[in-house]
Amino acid sequence: MQLDLSGHHVEITPALRGYVIKKFERISRHFEQLIDVHCVLTVEKLRHKAEATLMLRGNKIYADATEVDMYAAIDALTDKLDRCVKKHKEKASDHHAEDVIKARIST
Repeated sequence: MQLDLSGHHVEITPALRGYVIKKFERISRHFEQLIDVHCVLTVEKLRHKAEATLMLRGNKIYADATEVDMYAAIDALTDKLDRCVKKHKEKASDHHAEDVIKARIST
């Protein structure tokens, strides 16, 4: 997984970078075919926004989250992306493969 992290009106500190990497490792554990992640952290007045685009094989997943604290925004973002990746993985798996195997065995 290649992580591209950038900040808009915010400096990306080593602590912030480490936190983002730690959170995105959880997503890569659930889905091994993660190619690229582009994450942008933005601060506008009192709003902290985290947005990310995941490049998967044959698909892109985008999510964003806005919170009062940047760390809370990153947590909310990774939770959303984790749900989206699990949903994508579930859709990609063939649920009818068992029926085909059972039909071949019974005939």
